[in-house]
Amino acid sequence: MRYSGRRQKNDNRLLSEINVTPLVDVMLVLLIIFMVTAPMLQMGIDVNLPRVKSKSIDVAEEKIVLTISKNREIFINKYKTSITEIGEKLKSIFSGRIDREIFMRADKNVPYGFVVEVMSEVRKAGVDKLGMITEPPEESR
Repeated sequence: MRYSGRRQKNDNRLLSEINVTPLVDVMLVLLIIFMVTAPMLQMGIDVNLPRVKSKSIDVAEEKIVLTISKNREIFINKYKTSITEIGEKLKSIFSGRIDREIFMRADKNVPYGFVVEVMSEVRKAGVDKLGMITEPPEESR
């Protein structure tokens, strides 16, 4: 019996072909999902922005305050440091602490890029929460 490519009446063999249409459909849906979600996955610095009206910090608690002066000088509480040393100093400060929270004050004349660099070093040091200290707005009369 010759095989001519057609199925004969008394030929009981099954033709096995893969239907690729559902595979292509699933792959296109996955491609669209990844294209939509990829821009959202970019790493950024999480900052808890201050609200206009908020409660004041309790002075009795020992809080770490990072200050950036208008001359780009960095202080951890009252001790001066540099941007290259800030990561190691914060790691040593938080090594024995459970809460990794820091408050940041920056002069309004400091360039935004420098503040972001400092915030990046703080995040690299393993700080979980970064709060921004601001002055309350002046009430207009």
